[in-house]
Amino acid sequence: MADTADNSTTRDYRDTVFLPETPFPMRGGLPQKEPLILEQWGDLYSALRKARQDQGARLFVLHDGPPYANGDIHIGHALNKTLKDFVVRSRFLLGYDVDYRPGWDCHGLPIEWKIEEEFRKQGRRKDEVSKSEFRAACRAYAGKYIDLQRDQFIRLGVTGDFANRYATMDYASEAAIVGEFHRFKNSGQLYRGSKPVMWSPVERTALAEAEIEYHDHVSPTVWVKFPVTAMTDDHPDDLLSFQTATPSIVIWTTTPWTLPANRAIAYGPEISYGLYEVTGVQTGLEFEPWVKTGDRLILADKLADEVMQAAKAGTWTRLYDIDPNGLEVAHPLAELDPGYGFNVPLLDGDHVTDDAGTGFVHTAPGHGADDYEVWKAHGHHEVPETVDPDGAYYDHVPLFAGLKVLETEGKKTGKFGPANGAVMDRLIEAGNLLARGRLEHSYPHSWRSKAPVIFRNTPQWFIRLDKPLEDDGSLRDRALKSIDETAFFPEGGRNRIRAMVEGRPDWLISRQRAWGTPLAMYVDKHTGQPLHDPAVDARILEAVRKGGADAWFDTPDSEFLGLHDADTYEKVEDILDVWFDSGSTHVFTLEGRPDTAWPADLYLEGSDQHRGWFQASLLEGCGTRGRAPFKALLTHGFTLDQNGEKMSKSRGNTTDPATVIKESGADILRLWVAMVDYAEDQRIGKEILQTTVDAYRKLRNTVRYLLGALNGFTEDERLPLDQMPPLERYILHRLWELDGEVRRAYETYRFQDVIRPVLDFCSGDLSALYFDIKKDSLYCDRPDAVRRRAARTVMDEVFMRLTAWLAPLTPFTMDEAWTTRFPDAGTNCARVIPDTPAGWRNDAEAARWGRIETVLEVVNEALEAARRDKIIGGALDAWPTVTGPADAFAAFEGLDAAEIFRTSGAELVPGGEAVTVQVKIADYPKCARSWRRVPDVGSDPEFPDLSARDADAVRWWDANH
Repeated sequence: MADTADNSTTRDYRDTVFLPETPFPMRGGLPQKEPLILEQWGDLYSALRKARQDQGARLFVLHDGPPYANGDIHIGHALNKTLKDFVVRSRFLLGYDVDYRPGWDCHGLPIEWKIEEEFRKQGRRKDEVSKSEFRAACRAYAGKYIDLQRDQFIRLGVTGDFANRYATMDYASEAAIVGEFHRFKNSGQLYRGSKPVMWSPVERTALAEAEIEYHDHVSPTVWVKFPVTAMTDDHPDDLLSFQTATPSIVIWTTTPWTLPANRAIAYGPEISYGLYEVTGVQTGLEFEPWVKTGDRLILADKLADEVMQAAKAGTWTRLYDIDPNGLEVAHPLAELDPGYGFNVPLLDGDHVTDDAGTGFVHTAPGHGADDYEVWKAHGHHEVPETVDPDGAYYDHVPLFAGLKVLETEGKKTGKFGPANGAVMDRLIEAGNLLARGRLEHSYPHSWRSKAPVIFRNTPQWFIRLDKPLEDDGSLRDRALKSIDETAFFPEGGRNRIRAMVEGRPDWLISRQRAWGTPLAMYVDKHTGQPLHDPAVDARILEAVRKGGADAWFDTPDSEFLGLHDADTYEKVEDILDVWFDSGSTHVFTLEGRPDTAWPADLYLEGSDQHRGWFQASLLEGCGTRGRAPFKALLTHGFTLDQNGEKMSKSRGNTTDPATVIKESGADILRLWVAMVDYAEDQRIGKEILQTTVDAYRKLRNTVRYLLGALNGFTEDERLPLDQMPPLERYILHRLWELDGEVRRAYETYRFQDVIRPVLDFCSGDLSALYFDIKKDSLYCDRPDAVRRRAARTVMDEVFMRLTAWLAPLTPFTMDEAWTTRFPDAGTNCARVIPDTPAGWRNDAEAARWGRIETVLEVVNEALEAARRDKIIGGALDAWPTVTGPADAFAAFEGLDAAEIFRTSGAELVPGGEAVTVQVKIADYPKCARSWRRVPDVGSDPEFPDLSARDADAVRWWDANH
């Protein structure tokens, strides 16, 4: 505007045009600017809490699920902590006082491995290092990464009580965890049991289900014959006739290494079985199959053909029905060593199916949960121990002593050892291997070491889930009741955790490692029962409180036991499952502090924590306090690369949050988090981040335009609602509408439902409609004109709400915008959402502008076509004639259609069934200031090259400058 004009003039009107002015730059420069804003904030969290507490605000408690103190943060950390920060900041924005105390999980194997590695570099094995020295090194290592991760979280913009952070390795924390363990011990919920548990030979410890992940794995498969040796009288006489081959029951397994531990075969009481005789063997094979003509095999009828084909039998016949009940068989290795000379009974079991295999299940009670249960259910008590903690057969195991099931050292660590092959070779030697193959299937692995695990019978400590408690059922009952009473975001999490709790076994809480909180108790050597003495427990807790967990290992037993005879008690030196540690964090973060409350309003973690921290906290709280320590659970998915693939350093497809922050800024990463549907798995990569950058530019440019347009705005300029023109009333209605959406979305943690409507509002209602229409009035009307005052008043209301609504999501940018306009008003982060008057609601204006925009879309298309065809240079050269149904134009009553179309003039002509546009040239002189071609250009003799409006504005300018 005011660059050129048709009229000859000597005056340059550019200085009289009220163009937007602001020091707020177009480019964010976030990597350089954000650290400066962090410095300006200082201890922002404490300041916000104090302000809200002074206001008597309602308390909201977000309890932090502790990340592991090991390594730099990754994109999963960034997602998780940013979501938590959205919760914290949005609750402050809604007027709450928010308690959020970040914490760290410090105990466990990953740190132990790092420290073992450091000692190995010094030429020292772990067994050459004292427990005290080893634990001290672990503590120092965890402390280093707590400091590192804390700084990285703060750089991300996370606000919380970092000055009072918690860590599970703090002495007070370890004492509280021991105290929680004592609660279970003293309530009778704790017991020691010898049963198969998931065992990691690489880590030399038991693992809970929450520490397991499943990966594809190729296992050997074997079909093995167990010769029938005895039967009850209700079986056919010729079953064991000397005239025919001895029949065999056939089992199928993917773990040949467990066969030395076999003590029974399980069958399904509802399954149909038969005796089958091989009448021919397949010919033309490159090898001689182990199956022979005349072999008699007992199989489930449904699976008989499949087994025969696997064994390379050519033809076979079914002789008659067989009831497995009352049969006994020999161990398939009995002929090779008398150590296997025991009878193997047939046991009925509900877990047996005829979906795959043979219809019979090889039962090794020391190496399988179902095996153990069916063995015990039939009155058997002795469970053989065949595999040691290192994953090798014990010396007493016949034929296989010392052979490794899993390798635990060297380059082959985590690979299956020679045990499987050795067992198969011996089965061939004994003549009892019917067939073998290979199967790719899902197999349990340790989530830490990534190595396969095995089921292994060991004495461990468990918490009972089904023991009746004094008041209200069992621990499982309490947990399920708490699940029903908990709010879930998303709701699908309820069924997920409920199914896990309904089906889970007792809670295995003991681990055979060094770095952790101990099961600090004594056990009577004669009865095997834990010592229940409040005085002993109190002395233990006081020692741990003063010296940490080391005090349990280093203090003489006599100092704890007092008058008890130390020789009659066993000191338990196992450590607690790290999930018990983190499941107890609610105790030492939410109890005993004046500015918080128990239970927490919200726990927020990844969806894998339904079986991890959520469940551990649920069981811990229900077991010691009768209910869950949370009122609501929020879960998010996992972050994948931009192609939907799992991230892996080896594949080079990771996204490092530090790199994103360094290159683009934390607000870009935060905006990405806000825009994704966090409840599902999300994707991130360079292309996706570029989309985020584009969205950020829209937001920044919107705020920048508002800052420029509002330059010099004062309260004297504000216009009341009853003087607002229709378009301003519509924008205020949209603010009212959005305000409700934003508040509801924040209340229910739907951050995507904050940013996306706001982005649409900025690009649609503001940039494409309001700003464009009001540009002429804003730039060219005199400052005291009602039309301009109305626009600036509404823009002020927009600015006040945009900067508030977006403060939790892009706090750095909104704070920069706020302090640019109000340098002495303090931080934008301390604000609450401004009240939005109910009087702004205007459904009629919303409906009117919906109809107007329908016509406007047709006009814009016609203007763009005319511009392409060189009919006009710009919209101000046009004077369109718009023809259409009369009801299409009813919405324009009382409005200036030319202002809405951004043209110099316009004519609305009722007629026809559809809206059509004829773009005509505005055949009037061009105003030298606003460039509009209107009839009153030159009507003011003092300013012959200006329209009447512009002449009046320049006259005002001249009088005031």
